[in-house]
Amino acid sequence: MNFENIMEEVYQKIKTINDPGSPASYIPELAIVDESKFGVHISTNNKENIGLGDCNEKFSIQSIAKVLSLCLAYRLQGDQLWERVGVEPSGTSFNSLVQLEADKGIPRNPFLNAGAIVISDILLSNLENPKAEFLHFVQGISNNKSLDYSSRIAESEKAVGYRNIALCNFIKSFGNVANEPCDILDFYFDLCSLEMSCKELSNLFLFLANNGRSMSTNKSILSESQSKRINALMQTCGFYDESGEFAFKVGLPGKSGVGGGIIAIHPDQYAIAVWSPKLNKKGNSFKGMKFLEEFTTKSELSIF
Repeated sequence: MNFENIMEEVYQKIKTINDPGSPASYIPELAIVDESKFGVHISTNNKENIGLGDCNEKFSIQSIAKVLSLCLAYRLQGDQLWERVGVEPSGTSFNSLVQLEADKGIPRNPFLNAGAIVISDILLSNLENPKAEFLHFVQGISNNKSLDYSSRIAESEKAVGYRNIALCNFIKSFGNVANEPCDILDFYFDLCSLEMSCKELSNLFLFLANNGRSMSTNKSILSESQSKRINALMQTCGFYDESGEFAFKVGLPGKSGVGGGIIAIHPDQYAIAVWSPKLNKKGNSFKGMKFLEEFTTKSELSIF
């Protein structure tokens, strides 16, 4: 497969389309990002690396980090994890409180803000130094010690995170988190502030295209079964109430973030990262979604 020619063709097409989206203005630091940025990078199991545009510029990966925190919690707790967070698509927005009442404080899936808050609580309870140990875990997957949190972005989110404060306290009222909400949220905002480039992101996530084994170190991050389940959750829940649309048009497991990033996985083939800060009405990168739809159509490679 000549990925380079297909990526170049699709990149040039999507670069010039009208983008009606807008950056995530409710987080002050994300509102000031240059909205013209557009980068793409693919990392393949055959050790190909192809990047275009702003693929080497770091950005806030936001909710894409929820996949990584879930992976670490899954390593620590195994299937016991699913007693506290579900695996079903929500059909609601990423910061919705609606289903928590009916589900008695158990989030519908780990990629909703509520689900990621429960995962953060699990990590707080199981790690001596959660912030440092989570970062070490992320750095270790790709053998890249330059990956780091952004205190600037974390503080920006903490200053306006009223909805997440409400979610955490609501879950606490049902007894589904053990730690103090202020400590859980402090860690949650830090993990969402992780910064990576498209190149770093696709290289890191290649382990999910390799049955849970790091391509950089050849170490097992997850078991093959666990890797399969993480990909399944990304397929069904990775784009909130637009997950069905992404599956229908793109046909790959993936995860978005309100920083404008998207990571998508083709098991046994590649990981591809796209970044464009302007979001559609569902909170997903407008150009990122369009690029991946065109890319899988032209390459004729999806999981379906």
